[in-house]
Amino acid sequence: MAFFPVSTSTLSAKELGEFIMSQYQLPKKFNCELFRTGMNHTYFLTNGEEKYVLRVYSYNWRSIAEIDEEINLLNTLKVHKLGVSFPIKDKNGTFIQEINAPEGTRYAVLFSFAKGEKVRFMDNETCFSIGAFMAQMHTITLDKTMKRISYDKETLWEIPYQRLTKYFSESLPEMEFIKEIGNSIQNTDFKNSAKGIVHMDIWYDNMAITNDREITLFDFDFCGNGWHVLDIGYFCNQLFHIETDKKEYELKTQGFLAGYQSIRPLSGEQLRLIPKAGLSVFLFYLGVQAQRFDWSNIFLSENYLKMYVGKLKSWIEYYHI
Repeated sequence: MAFFPVSTSTLSAKELGEFIMSQYQLPKKFNCELFRTGMNHTYFLTNGEEKYVLRVYSYNWRSIAEIDEEINLLNTLKVHKLGVSFPIKDKNGTFIQEINAPEGTRYAVLFSFAKGEKVRFMDNETCFSIGAFMAQMHTITLDKTMKRISYDKETLWEIPYQRLTKYFSESLPEMEFIKEIGNSIQNTDFKNSAKGIVHMDIWYDNMAITNDREITLFDFDFCGNGWHVLDIGYFCNQLFHIETDKKEYELKTQGFLAGYQSIRPLSGEQLRLIPKAGLSVFLFYLGVQAQRFDWSNIFLSENYLKMYVGKLKSWIEYYHI
């Protein structure tokens, strides 16, 4: 009997671990466990002393060329001694593994494990450190480009909106609101803003922090070309929704921006763009959730859309965008 075709699979951790141990010549005492299925699938390999992270990219999510560019960026940041979870070469000197999954060829990369903990509620000093870290990364990537997506009005607002129309009627008040926001934002708004390579997903869930505030950043899956203020605005927007006490939010945002500007000054115009940049990235990720319905179908609904637009509105009202 022929196997029925599949669109998504979860690879066996046991066999995957054996394959990786062979490819990387790791001792057989390493154990492989599935950590998370999501945009991509993440596995942990550990022997109690050492630990690695294996990312298995979803089928047709990233091309080899896109993954190569991500790897090149991480290696560049590592050379500059910036704390990142970096890719590891196998016994043949290559970074990318090809796996013959039921749905087709999937790619996998082994990364170093980020030491420390995820810190959802961070103090002002940690926010300062994150700001300085981000500015160091932006200094390295300033005016650099990579052969990946460029973030602009089309990719941040227009394409995401079209993806949403597949699941939601354009006559919904929330969809009308999103369209109105998109129409109010133009590329020219950012014309004098610093550009380069951006991470696009810097928040507490994508960094590990030690007790000494040593930061390791990971998950560069959405890295691409764009205005640096997108990273700044996104971090502030995430912090805004984490900190219900807006006095605390203001203090921590000030600390974050002070840390950033201790490395790279921001003009008054760039500071004014932060709310609009943060809004733009949130709109982009709503589009990603529509694009990746294979992952988001458990929550993407009209009720979810209302909740998400409510978050957009609270940000807009706070900053009078």
